[in-house]
Amino acid sequence: MDALEIEKFRKLLNETIFELKESIKYLKEASRPIEPSCALGRLTRMEAIGEKGVNEAVLSKSKARLIRLENALNRIDAGTYGICVKCKKNIPSGRLEAVPEALICINCAS
Repeated sequence: MDALEIEKFRKLLNETIFELKESIKYLKEASRPIEPSCALGRLTRMEAIGEKGVNEAVLSKSKARLIRLENALNRIDAGTYGICVKCKKNIPSGRLEAVPEALICINCAS
């Protein structure tokens, strides 16, 4: 992978990290506990609790992806980004564009 491609992926990773951090801010707010004194009807309260559960699950997955993306940036700095950790071959650019935090190539993933 040449320096131009590396910088393209560094930019993609940074943009994705920024968007994910913004999303995490919203999800943290949306996952706050629902106060028992809140004047909601019974069904509305149940819906709010359901939404809170969904938001908590998405928040958890978003935090995990954020860690993977930050690790990918570290691999760029270390010079190992885009190299499959199993077979040590280059991961195709198309896969990295779709999943910029990818650790393994498609052959090793299947």
